[in-house]
Amino acid sequence: MRIRILSYTKRGRDTAAETAASLRTDGHICRTFALPKFAGPDDVIAGSAGDWAAEGFREDDALIFVCAAGIAVRAVAPCIKDKTKDPAVIVMDEAGRYVIPLLSGHIGGGNALAEEIARLTGAAAVLTTATDVNGVFAVDVFAKKNRLRISDRELAKAVSAALLAGEKVGFRSDVPVSGVLPDGLTEGEADLGIYIGRRQASLPYPRTLILTPQRYTAGIGCRRGKSAKELSAFLLKQLTALGIGAEELSAVSSIDLKKDETGILELASELGVPFLTFTAKELAAVPGTFSGSAFVLSKTGVDSVCERAAVRAFGGRLIAGKSASDGMTCAIAVSEEEISFG
Repeated sequence: MRIRILSYTKRGRDTAAETAASLRTDGHICRTFALPKFAGPDDVIAGSAGDWAAEGFREDDALIFVCAAGIAVRAVAPCIKDKTKDPAVIVMDEAGRYVIPLLSGHIGGGNALAEEIARLTGAAAVLTTATDVNGVFAVDVFAKKNRLRISDRELAKAVSAALLAGEKVGFRSDVPVSGVLPDGLTEGEADLGIYIGRRQASLPYPRTLILTPQRYTAGIGCRRGKSAKELSAFLLKQLTALGIGAEELSAVSSIDLKKDETGILELASELGVPFLTFTAKELAAVPGTFSGSAFVLSKTGVDSVCERAAVRAFGGRLIAGKSASDGMTCAIAVSEEEISFG
């Protein structure tokens, strides 16, 4: 995860630095921000909390405030839009005793990150989401962990409400799922149930929450200025030819030179998936055989962008090499990860 940490006091700054160091050992990208009076050599000087939060909502996966909860709440309030898109927001006291997810605990990974910080630093994670408090299966956490797209947020809420009320919720899957079926789920008949697979005319329950596996990644390259409409039509043509639905995409990926490409950013937003970018060095290190180009190498520093980016996103394998049309390129990779209750 890309994480930013803000502190306001000397003690808070020390806690932020220790937390960031611990998270980096777990593979996270962390930046610490502090007031000029307390900033250390590795800190970025912070401006207003509101501006800091707004920038974090645009750029990062998680924001950690080492300060009073009220400061964090006021800073992020104008930025909050949608639980499916907002980053995780966490608050820690400056002594590092408690770590509390305030926003996007499940889908944004706030609860998992809080528990990770607790494990790394010895702090106590304070979780307030009902499914966690009651030890009940959380369908949104399960979906995020296994890269499954939730078809209906209201039905997802209904599943959680039913489980919290002690009611049985059905479970069916068209793909193998390892692990023990959680308490509350049944493979028998039910009025409300979870189904893992592609949308179809006949569903197993009167009220069916569909979880669609997102196993495909689209690597994209394009000339500057290509519109989302052009890119979408081009990509959907490639997906249709492969029999893949847009809902099965997990991400759009490219080289970091394209990180501000408006058309690709809008495309990813329309698809409801992240736009992942990688450096030329990261792409060049991807193992495999790709259709390289001397021209692309001269412009980007790597011989192939779309194919390597598609594979790099989730370590998949290429199933459709580079297609090109009117200044746009596209490649598709699949990653066949196991779905698990564990």
